[in-house]
Amino acid sequence: MDETKKKKGIGLPDLPKSTIWMLSIGFLGVQMAFSLQSSQMSRIFQTLGADPTKLGFFFILPPLAGLFVQPLVGYYSDRTWSKRFGRRMPYLLIGAIVSVIVMILLPNSGSFGFSTFAALWFGAITILFMDLSSNVAMQPFKMVVGDMVNEKQKSYAYSIQSFLSNTGSVLATIFPYFLTTIGVANIANKGQLPASVIISFYVGAIVLVIFSLISVFSVHEYDDATYALYHGVALNDTSEPHVGIFSLLKRAPKTFWMVALTQFFCWMAFQYLWTYGTGTVAENIYHTTNAASQAFQDGGNWYGVMSAVYAISAVVWSLVLSKIPANHNKLGYALSLFVGAFGFISVFFVTNKWVLVFSFILIGISWAGMMAYPFIMVTNSLNGDHMGTYLGLFNGSICLPQIVASVASFAIYPLLGSEMKSMILLAGILMLIGAISVFAIKEIDGVNANVAD
Repeated sequence: MDETKKKKGIGLPDLPKSTIWMLSIGFLGVQMAFSLQSSQMSRIFQTLGADPTKLGFFFILPPLAGLFVQPLVGYYSDRTWSKRFGRRMPYLLIGAIVSVIVMILLPNSGSFGFSTFAALWFGAITILFMDLSSNVAMQPFKMVVGDMVNEKQKSYAYSIQSFLSNTGSVLATIFPYFLTTIGVANIANKGQLPASVIISFYVGAIVLVIFSLISVFSVHEYDDATYALYHGVALNDTSEPHVGIFSLLKRAPKTFWMVALTQFFCWMAFQYLWTYGTGTVAENIYHTTNAASQAFQDGGNWYGVMSAVYAISAVVWSLVLSKIPANHNKLGYALSLFVGAFGFISVFFVTNKWVLVFSFILIGISWAGMMAYPFIMVTNSLNGDHMGTYLGLFNGSICLPQIVASVASFAIYPLLGSEMKSMILLAGILMLIGAISVFAIKEIDGVNANVAD
């Protein structure tokens, strides 16, 4: 094998499809935890008594944790090796264990006899640790695909991840509604969460444990020598000078930064959906802003169903995207975001619960594009050197826009008349800008990526 091929990474062998599935099967459990968090956070904090104008505060802490933790997970997992568990899987195991603990604590934030203030702070700290542990558990799946899957199969591998991710989202977001339909209480004493939400988190914790363990015991990662053979670079080569995180950022390929710009607008849009989606559905469809009312909790359930709708839509669309040739990545990416933008914008106008289904189908199409194309483009632009660290740093393009969106909401929300649906309209405009920015992305392969010494 000549050096050019090794450096490009096309020396990686084709993997059986069953192996590619096992690389990502635990993603279903991790995403179920993440989706319970994102779909129920607004409902949880409003039920605990949070001021709607201050909701953005509770959504700052999770991405802030991810901004610092993800690069560290990538950096240290690049330098980790366990003969039994490999390089990335130990971090998945640790993250999953912590996630389970906080998934049990979070929905009980209002059940410990705390004052409203103390309950909100308990919930905020718990959600911080939940997001931190979910980030630690989630990132290894994206890293291990970069480590083990060649360019020919990478689109398929990330499509499988998207499929499993969105399947987990469907299960998570529809569960409170399902429990309510079979008679589980959907309303509780003031300041407490209903049993439908609490039990959903318990089920999510069980699924997370089972599917994470399947991945941990099924995946056999490449050791350092095998990794060097296929990628042309050695992860733990002590003869190479130490390269810091900031130095790596300076040497990141242009594709890394171009995709990050698109990500900035898209993740701001979804942050506003997660923050104001429950309130928008409750107000537009159920005509209430009273978080203690049965109508508001019904709105919370229906928003969960809508989150399941966009997850199902994303599953279907991810299968469509897997059929699009690699040389049309930008077209598939831009089309997905354009369609999603119109879905967001339509939510502002919709007052019928069944028409809202169509809006969320369109939103799901953008979510599928966001889950697949950024990682395909970025991992293709890397040559395998510092893969985990770069993907950890790239996670900043997910966390930073969420932080900016939450901070900006303190000024924007009152400016837009303190209407939650107006924030969703703004999300649609941001997604539209993201779609346009895709055309500025210049895809670069790993041979030309300026990331090696």
